[in-house]
Amino acid sequence: MSGQKQVLVLGRRDHTEAMRVAGGLTIFGHQVRLVFMTGPVAETPENIEQAETLELCDIEPETTVPDQDLPHIGSHALSLALIEADAVISI
Repeated sequence: MSGQKQVLVLGRRDHTEAMRVAGGLTIFGHQVRLVFMTGPVAETPENIEQAETLELCDIEPETTVPDQDLPHIGSHALSLALIEADAVISI
C-alpha cells in the first residue's frame, strides 16, 4: 500500500492485537478506524495500555456490541465502513 489509505481494522478474535495493529498503521500515515466485534473488550492491563496508545493516535474505537462504553456501530453503518475502506484487516 502506498500513500495514505483509509483502513478499517475489525477486532473479532483478539481485541488487544487489533488495538496494536490499528495504532501501528497510523505510523504510515493511514487513517484508521477500529471496530470491536464479538464481545466486550476485557479490562486487562494490556488492553488499558493499548487504549492509551489509541488515544495518542487519535483512534476512537467503536463496537458492534450494544451497551458498551464505546460508540455503537450498527450493521448498516458497518456495511458503509466496509465499502468506504481502502483496506480491511480482520484480527
